[in-house]
Amino acid sequence: MMSITPPLLEAHQLVFARNDEPVFGPLDFHVAAGEALLVQGGNGSGKTTLLRVLAGLLGASSGAVHINAKPAEREAIAQHTALLGHLLGHKGELSADENLRFALGLYGQREGISRSEALEQVGLAGFEDTFARNMSAGQKKRLALARLLLVPAPLWLMDEPYANLDLQGIALVNRMIERHVHAGGAALITSHGAYATPAVRTRLLELSHG
Repeated sequence: MMSITPPLLEAHQLVFARNDEPVFGPLDFHVAAGEALLVQGGNGSGKTTLLRVLAGLLGASSGAVHINAKPAEREAIAQHTALLGHLLGHKGELSADENLRFALGLYGQREGISRSEALEQVGLAGFEDTFARNMSAGQKKRLALARLLLVPAPLWLMDEPYANLDLQGIALVNRMIERHVHAGGAALITSHGAYATPAVRTRLLELSHG
């Protein structure tokens, strides 16, 4: 009998409310290896809040999240997911390379890629010793993308990954998603929809305010 591989992430009747006012939900969705889930919705629809719940930064009001068919507890979230949020998490007093080394000390390193190779792939070759505080908004986003390339998490949680990027940067994000998904990873992407066109198997989750 053929076994069925569980989705990397699955949500059941997931709800988040703030001050008894619903932000989103109840939601039922899943993200499987080899695909992307695009989460669209206007301002205030709960896209960022959803990703923060899935990343374990906020507790859901009700419902359940499973990773590889097991409850999404802190260790499982850290092992299987990597978050690219509006707050990029860089330490301004550290260089680009030092920021990457710090992240790898926390989350481990993906096989087959070095820090210098990741920086080169995102267009930051030559910026290894540049302090994060001296980088432009686009360069800081590229540094966060380099971190995604390096950590071994199979599921990328990407909150508006195209923000602060020029057309070359937008194409870079799409290439990264395509390679990650084709290699057996998955991505959950929030976007207003303008540039969200990675050439991978993609499903859509629409959020509406209230």
